[in-house]
Amino acid sequence: MSNLLESSAISRRTLLKLFSVGAIAGVAGYSRFTKPKPTVFQKETLDLPRLLNQQKTVAIIGGGLAGLACAYELSQRGFVVKLVEKSPQLGGKIASWQIEAAGETFMMEHGFHGFFPQYYNLNSLVAELGIKENFQSLNFYSVIYYGDKYQPEVFRPSRSAFPWNIIDLAIASPNRFQWGINLIKLKHLQVFQAITGFQREKNYQRFDHISVADWVATEFPQGLYDLYFLPFAKSSLNAPDVMSVGELMQFFHFYFFGNPEGLAFNGTKDDMGTSLVQPIARSIQKQGGTIITDANVSTILAQNGQIDGIKYFVGSNHNSGAFTVKRNTAIADEKIEYFGAADEVFALAQGSKEAVSLTCTHQGCTVQKAKDGKFHCPCHGAVFDADGKVLKGPAQRNLAKFKLVQRQDDEVKLIAVNSASGEPATIKADYYVFATDVPGVQQLFKLIDGDVNITVRSQVEKLSIADPFAVCRFWFDRDFAWAQSNFTSLSGYQLTDSITLYHRIQQQFIDWAQKTGGSVVELHAYCYKEKQFPTQEALLTTFEQELYEIVPELKQAKILHRELVNQHNFSGYPPHSYAERPETISNISNLLFAGDWVKMPFPCGLMERAVSSGLLAANEILHREGLQRRSLFSVNPEGMLQI
Repeated sequence: MSNLLESSAISRRTLLKLFSVGAIAGVAGYSRFTKPKPTVFQKETLDLPRLLNQQKTVAIIGGGLAGLACAYELSQRGFVVKLVEKSPQLGGKIASWQIEAAGETFMMEHGFHGFFPQYYNLNSLVAELGIKENFQSLNFYSVIYYGDKYQPEVFRPSRSAFPWNIIDLAIASPNRFQWGINLIKLKHLQVFQAITGFQREKNYQRFDHISVADWVATEFPQGLYDLYFLPFAKSSLNAPDVMSVGELMQFFHFYFFGNPEGLAFNGTKDDMGTSLVQPIARSIQKQGGTIITDANVSTILAQNGQIDGIKYFVGSNHNSGAFTVKRNTAIADEKIEYFGAADEVFALAQGSKEAVSLTCTHQGCTVQKAKDGKFHCPCHGAVFDADGKVLKGPAQRNLAKFKLVQRQDDEVKLIAVNSASGEPATIKADYYVFATDVPGVQQLFKLIDGDVNITVRSQVEKLSIADPFAVCRFWFDRDFAWAQSNFTSLSGYQLTDSITLYHRIQQQFIDWAQKTGGSVVELHAYCYKEKQFPTQEALLTTFEQELYEIVPELKQAKILHRELVNQHNFSGYPPHSYAERPETISNISNLLFAGDWVKMPFPCGLMERAVSSGLLAANEILHREGLQRRSLFSVNPEGMLQI
């Protein structure tokens, strides 16, 4: 058997035999016509009350999907919810903000997001909120490969569970003869067993020590890697060289091998903020919940090993205390000295007595000085002049300024020019939920005033951040022919991993295109290497070059506007990270965690992982208060070939 797929006129029965799964299908009872139901996690055995009958307060830091989901569930159950978000708008990685482009106003976001049918917990929120009409099916989606080695793959809705979904894929795939699988080879058999025999704990024990790139380096079916593993691994927003195989197996099990729903998905008819974030926020507020945006946490009080309170300032106010920062020698500039590091950098012009904070007032990214002498935000495109004044949104406030109080050797002492008048606001709560991204939760632990569990501190410090992701959206003066799906994955390109035709998906762009005859196209790089693309110019140039390769017609079109979004805050899942990844329940008794970086007890990914983590945190609080927990769902938690 030199090749598993020897005949183009191949039958389902033949494929079942070749893949050695015919008997498994019979044993498992999977029918061609009856798909498995979602698995319920944490079934309640008692009939418990749903609503709280005494006042309990929950403070949630982080207004992304995880924090919003947690706040939503608890607000519906009678808790006093106080949600604190650093940015001016809610949503985190699915936030939307207003921009000016091609002479009009549009809502921008962090790139296209697909809503898969196995996002059971996220979809249940959508159903409860009564906003299903905000979403529409994309009907099918394609993967296009660079060069002419492979033909495009097309994925459509399916009613088949494993192994039938693989059989259907093999029959439909124009590249089936290039998969390169040969189960006579031990390595190929091990790969097949690993991806079809998912068991969560055993999976991580066996595969969490090795990266995807190292795992596939020897005797891996090349076609299988090129066609499916590489594009889908990168869609997790983690690059193969720094992603644990254990995490990839979990990702594949959730999205394909354990999923009976198929790979087609929905998109939002409007921006994510309008379609999803705002409805959740309105529901929280309707139930009496408080949402505080543009809030800068200054101190987290700890006492007796617990969280005792949160202090914060709103808007441009800053802590009135003076602080010392060291010279940053990594940034070379003849006219400006830089102090501080990471997300707390300050620029001090020669001879000046005032330093400018380089923390963007939009979402807290660190702005960078460009060739034009202005400070540009690499995340969402805000521009500030050399003195910190806003020249271009989405930022609404100028960069903060700080007086130079004292200078000694390579250190300066600074104090805010517009210090907060009075004391910061304080929140006292019965429970606290940290639901930020990884940089956010690590920063929160630096702000803790008092002793807390050292193991929890260590777990948070060890969390990883994936390579940065970038989105570039183009407005053109003309449309073009396109035979693939309106969202299409791309594989083999230097930078670009997907293309989205917004003028055929979201209503604001559909209306604009009908009026002008133009098009709005977005390219997304899921996890690029900063050394390869160190500047915004390098990203923009490469995106544009690759767009013309993908859509040659656009070479003749005029670019009316382009918008670059670039962030470095997605959760990383590197080798050896699973064992010490924090869980929902921490060793700090009144502190819980939520976010896509939390160790999850069932298969999930991306937005569903964030929402599920928030609902898990809410469930733990409900459980402690003797209330009925929300039913959470996932795909079958285990594969069929148990090894």
